[in-house]
Amino acid sequence: MIGTGIWDATGPINDLLMMGMANPNQKGAGLHQRLRCRTFIALDTTTNKRFAFVSLDAGMGSQVMNNRVMAELKKKYGDLYTLQNVGISGTHTHSGPSGFLQEVMFQFSGSGWQPVTVNAMVNGVVESIVMAHDNLEPATAKMAVGEVHKSSRNRSPTAYANNPEEERNQYNFNTDLNMTLLRFDGTNGTELGMFNWFAVHGTTMNNTNKLVSGDNKGYASYLFEKGRNGPTKNVRPGMGKFVAAFASNNLGDVSPNTELPRCRDTGKLCDNPTSSCNGRNQQCSSSGPGKDMFESCQIIGGNQFMVAEKLFNAAQKNSDIGSTVDYVQTYVKMTGLNVSDPATKKPLGNLCSAAMGQSFAAGTTDGPGMFDFTQGANSTNPLWNIIRNVLHKITPEEEECQKPKRILLPTGHVNFPHPWAADTLPMQILRLGNFVICVVPTEMTTMSGRRFRKYIKAKLVSRGLIDADGTVVIAGLGNAYADYTVTFEEYQIQRYEGGSTIYGPHQLNAYIQEFEKLVDAMADGKTPVSKAPEDFSSKLSKGKTPGMDYFPSGAKHFGQVMKDAEPAYKSEQVARVTFAGANALNNLKTQSTYMEVQQCNDAACSSPVVVAVDGDWETRVHVNKAKKTLVVTTRTWTLEWYIPANTSGTYRIVHYGTWCDKPLIGKTTFHDYTGISRTFSVTPTGNNENTEIL
Repeated sequence: MIGTGIWDATGPINDLLMMGMANPNQKGAGLHQRLRCRTFIALDTTTNKRFAFVSLDAGMGSQVMNNRVMAELKKKYGDLYTLQNVGISGTHTHSGPSGFLQEVMFQFSGSGWQPVTVNAMVNGVVESIVMAHDNLEPATAKMAVGEVHKSSRNRSPTAYANNPEEERNQYNFNTDLNMTLLRFDGTNGTELGMFNWFAVHGTTMNNTNKLVSGDNKGYASYLFEKGRNGPTKNVRPGMGKFVAAFASNNLGDVSPNTELPRCRDTGKLCDNPTSSCNGRNQQCSSSGPGKDMFESCQIIGGNQFMVAEKLFNAAQKNSDIGSTVDYVQTYVKMTGLNVSDPATKKPLGNLCSAAMGQSFAAGTTDGPGMFDFTQGANSTNPLWNIIRNVLHKITPEEEECQKPKRILLPTGHVNFPHPWAADTLPMQILRLGNFVICVVPTEMTTMSGRRFRKYIKAKLVSRGLIDADGTVVIAGLGNAYADYTVTFEEYQIQRYEGGSTIYGPHQLNAYIQEFEKLVDAMADGKTPVSKAPEDFSSKLSKGKTPGMDYFPSGAKHFGQVMKDAEPAYKSEQVARVTFAGANALNNLKTQSTYMEVQQCNDAACSSPVVVAVDGDWETRVHVNKAKKTLVVTTRTWTLEWYIPANTSGTYRIVHYGTWCDKPLIGKTTFHDYTGISRTFSVTPTGNNENTEIL
């Protein structure tokens, strides 16, 4: 039996830093796409074994989130769903709110610890699993594989080129172009959903973006679901029964910004080995293929969508992948782990205590770093060693272990006020017939993923768990997060990904070794005995909470129109309205919307028809802050509708919000408000050319 589910996991859209770019200026100020959580559950009715695989529009998985999800599921289902058989993988959008990872390193790069973010994610995961559980029905699962072109570029080609030539010659490209797709159909003929895995970063929305967004994978899911659930069936985004997930894979060195990196000040190509301009990283970045990040998101997401459509149709003609359901999970203490070569089984040494290298601080061409760091080169500024040694004085043994990485942040040795990096990680295998999902808590690079899949598939075949034509996919950034994983050869080059491979040069082989042990455990029907890492989130700060809301200057009530729409527009123009508004933290509008575009069928607009909401591609929500006094902050909301081609009729834009009354003495109360624009007419441009992508 198969069940699919989807739920809103958007969280806060203002006042929190985005998770992914570590840009202190990239603070959320609105909404581009709602973030969703998508789940499929597979149940083997002969053994009653089941697992749930979850793809979440978020930067990555989180051990704390998993723990809290399981606590909620236990209340509903007892021991039916546990850490053993539920895998949660982030799509790796870099335009979602931060605050859901307990390690101090990630709190520095975000907005600290924010329960409002964690709670939204936990609720989204739980409700999507509940929906999938309730939707279980007799079904078939079929698979198809195809290539997605013109959608990815290796952002560290010099590191990839350091892999053995005979290994590189086995592949046509320096990124994985394969999309692997599972199609689910009820035995009664109902299309239930589609999950696919394709390697590309969620960074088409760059580090200047301040609108919460699911990025290219979120847009691809939106297109696929809209095609099957609406709009002819009048189903809002994220509300239909058909679920389409575009999950992450071995995307560590894979950029969606397909243009070669150039210096922003001169327009010339960046220095290739270091991705720098005149020795500095700040000016070197890549973009494209669109004229701006929104169009690039459309193109890269659209390309994934179109290939998924073809594969979905092709899968229908293929054989079932089988119905045997199995799972196995364990925790592995990484620091000090003894690692052997996967081919020869000869000892390689021990993993190091976690540490970030100097090239980590250089950032990538998707989002350059700061100061005088460059990829593939070490800083000569002694200041960084002085700062580092304040945290922890590096020993010669530690330097030798991480060599040739120059340690910038010894995160594994710093525990004040709480641990800076994970020491123990979850590893998990989910099996559905001849199809295996390896849930890894890291971003594997292209060649890392290729090696990993090769060894794990060979082990699965040798233990009789899958056939020679079976399939292994990597679900990256799953169940926790421990930065990047590169090959030993890539590690020597110390690009950003190598500097972010925290446990040292043998980290990939450690993952291969421990997952091979998991294969043996699954084949032998054993549950590994392991100890989960500490969950110290209860000791962290309470994060942001709603405060008193005030009217912006010139407003007498919330929802008041501050700048109205124009009386008339042509299609393909932008209708824009500004309202007096409040803090979005007051009400996340889960499974709802902050805005509607309504079509009016009479002069009074007495029975309007909703044609777009804040989860649709053609809408954007901007939350604007202003200082009214030294201590009073006000907000206005600017709602935009990018009017689709060939649109005609009479419309209005409606804003829904909630304001907080928080007096010095007395009870805090929340009050909903509504703002409504004037009605305006839209007439077609008469341009029938392809002015809108897809």
